[in-house]
Amino acid sequence: MTEPMTIIAMASSGLIGLSIAAFAGLKGWKGWLDLKRLELAGHRATESRSPTMERIELADLKERIRKLEAIASCVDL
Repeated sequence: MTEPMTIIAMASSGLIGLSIAAFAGLKGWKGWLDLKRLELAGHRATESRSPTMERIELADLKERIRKLEAIASCVDL
């Protein structure tokens, strides 16, 4: 091959390699975004709780507050 043909072949193979790498990177980025969307959708789905679970959690929080207030006033439980 002549020198200009070698340069053209090298440039085209570099361009093709860069295109493949960019395509793979974009495909991975899209997959990562889809994964994060699914994580967010799953988190929202688990947020809805039954009234019983809310009462239990509220009672737990009240107990924690009572213990913290006792600690703050130096009362031994």
